[in-house]
Amino acid sequence: MRYALIAAAALLGACQAPSPPAADMPAGVQISRFSQKPVPRFESLKHDKVNGRIGPNEDYRVLWQYERKGLPVLILKESGNWRFVRDPAGDEVWIKDSQLSSNSGALSRETFMLKAGRAADSAEVARIGAGVLVGLGTCDDSLCQVTAGVHRGWAPKDQLWGASAAIANPTRG
Repeated sequence: MRYALIAAAALLGACQAPSPPAADMPAGVQISRFSQKPVPRFESLKHDKVNGRIGPNEDYRVLWQYERKGLPVLILKESGNWRFVRDPAGDEVWIKDSQLSSNSGALSRETFMLKAGRAADSAEVARIGAGVLVGLGTCDDSLCQVTAGVHRGWAPKDQLWGASAAIANPTRG
């Protein structure tokens, strides 16, 4: 059995404040007949340990064991109460819907400066390291309002895995 530990990397910590969905949906969005929600869409891991299986049933072997509550995953398709998801590393597995939460969050792709406002010359609020989970608020074409620990500000949307299904490409190179 192969296990993966998605390590917690955060000087600022994770924030799991519920907020409205902010993911931009690409042209190929469909409404699932199982959940009545759009696919693709982002959700996050509900628990500290979540199994990712090779098929949509508990009889299938575990391919990954995720150990990071709040990690965003991209739901690509659904079958009954199972979701076929892509994780930030680009791996694809089946996860039972009870293990997922619709809370909006994102994972920082690289280090960036959180800004107080949308303007390029806005004051810097905090340095956000790669791999930090942030609470996701509203987004426009290029920026998202996020919360990271006690800090709140604006982040570049292209640095947030979980902010847009249109840019949800794997982070590995």
